[in-house]
Formats: sequence, structure tokens, C-alpha cells
Amino acid sequence: MAWMILIVAGLSEVVMVTFMKLSDGYKKLIPSFISFIAGALSFYLLSLSLIHIPVSTGYGIWTGIGSAGAVLIGMLFFEEEKSPARIFFISIIIISMIGLKAAS
Repeated sequence: MAWMILIVAGLSEVVMVTFMKLSDGYKKLIPSFISFIAGALSFYLLSLSLIHIPVSTGYGIWTGIGSAGAVLIGMLFFEEEKSPARIFFISIIIISMIGLKAAS
């Protein structure tokens, strides 16, 4: 169950960053509010998952989900560059997260 909580925490991090972008520097109320709530949820769920998962593993996977997710959202919805190098390095992040889980 702790791993599912950690994954949802990471996805909440992606939601936070996405709505942070949509908030236009926190000038738009609704995206700002969603960003704040998603961020708070992300940190709360991370703290719950770390009760049962080592902090080094949990934090690494949480930041990996957030980083890879933000890059993918940027490429899919915000017209950011989709170069082979970016895709390669996102793949390395994902492979690293799988490795951390396997080593736990």
C-alpha cells in the first residue's frame, strides 16, 4: 500500500507543477488553488509512504515521478521540444526508479 501512496504522491506532484504553469505566476485563482492543494497532497502522501519505505528510495522515486511526469506533460501539452535526447534521459529516470524499487 505504501508504494501506491508514493505513486499517487508523485502524480500529485505532476499535477502541482502543471497547474503552477497554468496559474501564470499565481495570477489565476483556480489553477493556483489546484496547484496549492495538489502540492499539499503530494507532500502529505509522501510523508505517509515514508513510514514504510526508506527515505532515500521513497524520495528518489517521488522526485523521479515528478521530474519525468513534468517533462512528459511539457512535451505533450505545452509544445516543449521532443528531441531524442530528452526522451532518452526521461527513460533513464524511469529505469532508475524501477531500479530503486527493485533494490528495496
